[in-house]
Amino acid sequence: MAVPRRDTRGIVDPSGLLTRVRFRRHEPAEPLRRHIEWYWLIDWDLPAPYASHVVPHPSVHLTFQWEEDQGPPCGEVTGVALGLYTRKLTGRGRVCGAKFRPGAFRPYAPQVTVSHWTGRVLAAQDVFPQITEDTARSVVTPVDDRARVAALDTFLLSLAPAPDPQADLARDLVQRIRVDRTVRRVSDFADAQSLSVRALQRLFSAHVGVSPKWVILRYRIHEALELAGTRTDIDWATLAADLGYADQAHLVRDFTATVGVTPTAYAQAAR
Repeated sequence: MAVPRRDTRGIVDPSGLLTRVRFRRHEPAEPLRRHIEWYWLIDWDLPAPYASHVVPHPSVHLTFQWEEDQGPPCGEVTGVALGLYTRKLTGRGRVCGAKFRPGAFRPYAPQVTVSHWTGRVLAAQDVFPQITEDTARSVVTPVDDRARVAALDTFLLSLAPAPDPQADLARDLVQRIRVDRTVRRVSDFADAQSLSVRALQRLFSAHVGVSPKWVILRYRIHEALELAGTRTDIDWATLAADLGYADQAHLVRDFTATVGVTPTAYAQAAR
């Protein structure tokens, strides 16, 4: 069973989280990989509550969870979160989630745009009527990771979404933004794809759930967050320029608005 590389981008306090929970990632079945980036599994047994904070990726998540003192297993669909996502973990529990690739969720729920789900957390049955309590139980109750991954594969393969070339295009464009640090302006990026700015915005609203500008800014913050938590020699003015900000003040403003503290304060806390 293949395990994706360890990547903590977006987790505000990765060391704090990973010392309190068992966190793993696994690849889905091969036919699902065009839509799903990875499965993520978390188990915890905590003597005291812990709040996990994440600066989300532009992804929709399907999760099955079981907090043993809160009732039976259940499922949720979480749209792209616009701000800091906070989850309080208590007692003993587990979550098994599927992270959809940005732009790749629409084929599973084609009746509405992905922006319809943005900022929302819904019972999984509201999006996928096929899900039952037995579905959630089959995913989260096995002790073995292989059995949990197999249950996720079984359910998601059963959905068999129709091909959607526009979803494929949106997925590929988000990936370009993610890996190419020279992508800084929406207008330049649209021109490079032979699209108008308005056409690019409509594509992202329908298939990603947020604007192309939001995606560009979010991946900048992810990189700044990772560097602030791992390095002690950061020249913030140079980093701001490298990430495409007009100046250091703009980086500080965006970082603070998203994470809740300034980059230097976060870096000091991380150390």
